[in-house]
Amino acid sequence: MEIRPTRLRGTVSSPSSKSMTHRALICSALAHGVSNIHAPLISDDTEATARVLRKLGVDISVEDGLWVVRGGELRGPGSELFCGESGTTLRFMSAVCSTVEGECHLTGGPSLSGRPVEPLMESLRQLGVDCESSDGTPPVVVKGKGGLRSGSVRIRGDVSSQFISALLLVAPLGDGETDIRVTTPLESKPYVAMTIDAQRAFGVDVDSSEDMRDFKVDSQSYKPTDFRIEGDWSSAAFMLASGALAGEVTIGCLSRQSRQADMEIINILGAMGIELSWSGDAVTAEKTELRGIDWDLSDSPDLFPIVTCLGAAASGRSVLRGLGRLRFKESDRIEAMVSNLVRMGVEVRQSGDIVEIKGGTPRGAVVDPHGDHRIAMALAVLGLVADGETAVLDAECVSKSYPGFWEDFVSLGAETGRTEDE
Repeated sequence: MEIRPTRLRGTVSSPSSKSMTHRALICSALAHGVSNIHAPLISDDTEATARVLRKLGVDISVEDGLWVVRGGELRGPGSELFCGESGTTLRFMSAVCSTVEGECHLTGGPSLSGRPVEPLMESLRQLGVDCESSDGTPPVVVKGKGGLRSGSVRIRGDVSSQFISALLLVAPLGDGETDIRVTTPLESKPYVAMTIDAQRAFGVDVDSSEDMRDFKVDSQSYKPTDFRIEGDWSSAAFMLASGALAGEVTIGCLSRQSRQADMEIINILGAMGIELSWSGDAVTAEKTELRGIDWDLSDSPDLFPIVTCLGAAASGRSVLRGLGRLRFKESDRIEAMVSNLVRMGVEVRQSGDIVEIKGGTPRGAVVDPHGDHRIAMALAVLGLVADGETAVLDAECVSKSYPGFWEDFVSLGAETGRTEDE
């Protein structure tokens, strides 16, 4: 996809939250009865979770902007459970499979097959689950016994918060109280808070310490409910950044009370000099001169690609910290972003989990997102203010989280065109 320098103006609605759609699907599947999930995000990742749940015997039907989920007893799948490139699907469903009678084989695509899963396997073994990974990564084999033993679990919190969320989702299905102790400071705490919020909506209570290092979960039953998915701050961040860089953009369907980690984009834009304005559930970002920032992204690592691009167009230097886990996303996001920004003439230095960007005027180039949806969207936004054309290869990888990205981008006035590689 080719992007030419453009001034944007207009309004779009945020897609629904990918993270909360995953959680609502699983809570619905574990509840005995019919749940209605309103405004779910239908994307590659969420469809992977729905596909795996269907193979485990869950009836999920799509009815005019609504997913109707008939949950209850899960059954052995009879064939492998393909999780696509969704780390959330793989990790959450590995835990769910521990409650299923029989053997489950969970596999994934090329990128997912390199992402760590062993800490979750070890924590499940502490609860008596027979499971294994392939040298710490997928594929995963879980041999369930039709139930889950309760007990005490110790797990690291600095590899992926999805491990803790996975344990929390299945802990209520145990035969007593489950105590989860996080042995290192928990990163991406807001994602665990989202899991607890989803569980509460489906009738499950989780007792958490203030620092989210200790959790207690009694044996409980999920209850079917009607659940509406809120707008996605992770996706909205790209459109807000496009307004901050290249015009005036309003994003609707967002909650000011959201617990999503990537609502942090509001504070980041504010620190860079952007004054956001609200009207109901819509927020507007308008172009102004950006200034560099020094920011820790430990709790919102998915913002790294777009914040890096904002720093590339800002005055002065930006320093981004807390990036260690980004090497284990859909791509090595640190290496991928650094190499692409260098192609665009941006001065970037990387040391450990710190990246330093010297702002200025990027130049157009052919950039490769390495199949990573967030990198593709971030580089497209930066292309709006680059000197010359920017060509984003494998542009359709955005379907992983924001299938309508290019349509929304063009509706705001972005000048785009197809590349020969598409």
